[in-house]
Amino acid sequence: MGTVVAPVDVDLVQYWILPFPYSLQRTRAGAMDINVVNALTYEDFVKLFGNVVEKCPLISAAIWSHRPFKDLADIEAHITEFILSLPDSGKEGILRCHPDLAGRDLQSGTLTRESQEEQSQAGMTTLDSAEVLQMYRLNSEYKERFGFPFVICARLNKKADIVGQLSERLKNDRAAERERAIEEVKKICRLRLRSIVLSDIQTEL
Repeated sequence: MGTVVAPVDVDLVQYWILPFPYSLQRTRAGAMDINVVNALTYEDFVKLFGNVVEKCPLISAAIWSHRPFKDLADIEAHITEFILSLPDSGKEGILRCHPDLAGRDLQSGTLTRESQEEQSQAGMTTLDSAEVLQMYRLNSEYKERFGFPFVICARLNKKADIVGQLSERLKNDRAAERERAIEEVKKICRLRLRSIVLSDIQTEL
């Protein structure tokens, strides 16, 4: 007779893992074991993973049915497969869900928690007035050229690198820039997943 796994309280598993059928143990940095992930209800899975791709809970909803996942890399692979299967319009839709760096959402305090942390780490919250105006000008020029906001993995870059890459990527054509931006989405997703799911092997970005 198979083991029946009860639904897991998502607030609990953010801080503990359950090595079935043994007692609760604390994880490093609040990340959870893959067995706990596989035991999540649909609702809790979407709640927990719904923003690994910025404001795109549909992606986590779509991959839930692929459980049981083998490990973090398996979850990431299913997310990547979903994104790459989209037509160009769908990929651009994902990009449009991302906020401008040092933009209106940052100034008004309406960023998602993940974006707030990432932009802060990259130094976007400490720009002086001249730097804010520069970012506004470059962001506006970028969106006018490509039709979607500039996306970069802020946690892997500092403000000088971000400004430099924003200026440089304005030289791309739309197809090349869409592909480049989706690669950045995948990097952001990978780092966000690592904060949720335990992984013994840390692959390179």
